[in-house]
Amino acid sequence: METKNIMIVGVGGQGTLLTSRILGGIILKNGYDVKLSEVHGMAQRGGSVVTYVRFGDNVAEPIVEEGQADLLIAFERLEAMRYAHFLKKDGHMVINDQRMDPMTVVTGACDYPENIIDTLAGKYDVISVDAMEEAKKLGNPRVFNTIIIGLAAKSMDFEKQDWLDVIADTVPEKTIEINQKAFLVGYER
Repeated sequence: METKNIMIVGVGGQGTLLTSRILGGIILKNGYDVKLSEVHGMAQRGGSVVTYVRFGDNVAEPIVEEGQADLLIAFERLEAMRYAHFLKKDGHMVINDQRMDPMTVVTGACDYPENIIDTLAGKYDVISVDAMEEAKKLGNPRVFNTIIIGLAAKSMDFEKQDWLDVIADTVPEKTIEINQKAFLVGYER
């Protein structure tokens, strides 16, 4: 198998690291070599968090180069725009339609860009969802990232049950059921 490249981008506290562990688990379960690399930045202060996931028959390095990502998973729209140049021409983007103002916007030094998702959809294959709103309907806004995983899973060649099993093996035991429900909301969308 040719090496596949995934980037997960978001803001500190959104679950990018849990998402990378779930992706790593599904890839290993299916017998592929996988390399993960995390860049935390100022995550504790709401800063950008980037995780690279590379998998295939034999993966030598963990970093995804610009223009090489097959899939970009973004937990916030501005982060999607910030890292869109990492996508291949035929890559896919899954975006949580959520706005989290960075410090430069909060302080008034910059404006938050308008129409980010529409702009990106004009250049890339974009799937977007207000995963936070969907998670609230499930009664737990913290599982919005698992909804995004479900959406992203549709563009990958792994069985639904394998995903559910890996989620059960990865999340805290008391949250297995709600995370599996959240995954299915995204997967069946």
